[in-house]
Amino acid sequence: MARMIHSMIRVRDAAASLAFYETAFGLKVADQLVFDTFTLIYLSNAEQTFELELTVNHDRTTPYDLGDGYGHLAVSVADVDAEHVRLVAAGLSPRAIKDMSCGDRFVGRFFFITDPDGYKIEVLQRGRPGRFV
Repeated sequence: MARMIHSMIRVRDAAASLAFYETAFGLKVADQLVFDTFTLIYLSNAEQTFELELTVNHDRTTPYDLGDGYGHLAVSVADVDAEHVRLVAAGLSPRAIKDMSCGDRFVGRFFFITDPDGYKIEVLQRGRPGRFV
């Protein structure tokens, strides 16, 4: 059976992205590969083995076109309210917390935050308060 190992996004400013992902989600550099025209930076934390790969094209000066398809990364947290307060205090401007239900089933609470390149990250607390999934 295949196992997901990473997701890749392209970023312009490695330092800004590294600071954002460490502050927001505790992700640190697990590995870095520097090639002639680009650098691959793999980020992870102790919570999982899945990595976020940042690709930095050395000659890129303009923002990437993220397109009109709505895609995003998501992280699961035990206390969405506490994470929201922490991210506001860190100056990262998360959007408002919202509740999500499907019919009578309460699915969870979430908010979105945007990284320096415009990528949206969902911060989700699934199910009942205190449940970490």
